[in-house]
Amino acid sequence: MTNPFEDEDATYRVLVNDDGQHCIWPDFADVPAGWTTVHDPGPRASAVEYVEQHWTDMRPHSVLH
Repeated sequence: MTNPFEDEDATYRVLVNDDGQHCIWPDFADVPAGWTTVHDPGPRASAVEYVEQHWTDMRPHSVLH
């Protein structure tokens, strides 16, 4: 079985939580509570690129305020 988070042929979305943390998420899986979709489903490479461009400070927002 392939890891659903590393399948290059799968479709992913990008999620973000209230702390501004991002993750790629397999499109077939329900979005977990506390997370919001910020990048529509697409190829894994597109999701990874979005995260790299938009999540430049890995510190959770809660520790910045």
